[in-house]
Amino acid sequence: MVDCTGEGVLFIEADADTTLENLGDSIQPMCPCYEELLYDVPGSGGILGSPLILIQVTRLMCGGYIFALRLNHTMSDGPGVVQFINAISEMAQGLSVPSLLPIWQRELLNARNPPRITRIHHEYEEVTNTKGTLMAMDENNLVHRSFFFGLKEIRALRNRLPASLGACSTFEVLIAYVWRCRTIAFAVDPDEVVRISCLINMRGKRGFDLPPGYYGNAFVYPASITKAGMLCKNPLEYAIRLLKKAKAEMSQEYIKSVADLMVIKGRPSFTQPGNYLISDLTHAGFGEVDFGWGKPVYGGVARALSNISFCMRFRNSKGEEGNVIPICLPPPVMERFEQELKRMTKEAEPVRLIKSML
Repeated sequence: MVDCTGEGVLFIEADADTTLENLGDSIQPMCPCYEELLYDVPGSGGILGSPLILIQVTRLMCGGYIFALRLNHTMSDGPGVVQFINAISEMAQGLSVPSLLPIWQRELLNARNPPRITRIHHEYEEVTNTKGTLMAMDENNLVHRSFFFGLKEIRALRNRLPASLGACSTFEVLIAYVWRCRTIAFAVDPDEVVRISCLINMRGKRGFDLPPGYYGNAFVYPASITKAGMLCKNPLEYAIRLLKKAKAEMSQEYIKSVADLMVIKGRPSFTQPGNYLISDLTHAGFGEVDFGWGKPVYGGVARALSNISFCMRFRNSKGEEGNVIPICLPPPVMERFEQELKRMTKEAEPVRLIKSML
């Protein structure tokens, strides 16, 4: 629920003494000068009693600009944010109302009455890090790096897959690869259960009929689980099959069961120990937004989180098209992670590190 008080949103104008050319490949997570490009106004970052949106527009010396936005995530998901930004761009170019009107209708995803959990939800299981190897991280001691995967790297990974596996999306191949390398880098006890949760957009799913313009959170993140030893010792196809299995189990009943679980268990957080969340933003549309001066050099999230990554489209300074995935890891784990990445793609050029920041 939103109390419509008419107080507006926070909007900041700024100027920077640099150019887009100077920033180069660093215009991706972790974005350079992040805290200056999206100033955290004191008292504005809460869920309750705070502005819903913070926007900062920074003009650059070359005539370009950086549009940065922070949204209260209870309001919207990735596609909803893109819808909002597109509405701004249309109105900036003269439209009095956006071509796609916003739809609230949160009741469309209400729980049933009475609520009932009818599916297994590994993403919400209570787990304790009893052996101390389930990827515990100190938020104050993490390395933030982004990795670019071009056609050569993706081809090298696909060459490792048997024909019997069938068709695989680039996203499935990449996240299976990253999940496996990340687990190896953490040296998790072979008998510990690890999981990966991939966000799945509910828009367009049969049985829900979410109307065009619905901008609320409309995703679930089912978890694939396995013992760490099985994930690390088996070839890449093992991880991909786990991902495909979780995706195949997605159904109208599964999504309703999630809504009911939220009511029955009091809105629990997702499983933390040993879990890795990743969201595919390659089709979200951030890179297609046009305020009247053309498409952006980069459109996407500004940073990753300790156990959450995003997969986004990216064109590097050489003009190569590919995907970029930002990762946060403790320094020694990051070193092992990079070594494993290179080992897995040794028949192609090494995965290219774009940005490093403590």
